[in-house]
Amino acid sequence: MNQTAAHAELIASYRKAATEAARKADLVKALASKGPKAIATASEIAAKAARRRDVLAAKLTQLGVTIPE
Repeated sequence: MNQTAAHAELIASYRKAATEAARKADLVKALASKGPKAIATASEIAAKAARRRDVLAAKLTQLGVTIPE
C-alpha cells in the first residue's frame, strides 16, 4: 500500500468515526428524557466514539495530513 492510499484510508476512517461520534452525541440528547441510566450508557458509547475519532485525528496529524472538514 502506498503512502497516499494509506492516508486516504485513514482520512476515510476519520470521517466515518467523526460522523459516528456526532450521531452518538445526538443520541445522548435524545435519551435525556429516558432517565439517568440511559443517559449514562449513551454517554459512555458517545465517549468511546469520540476517542476513536481523536485517535484517528492524532494519527493523521503525525503523518502531516490536514483533516479536511
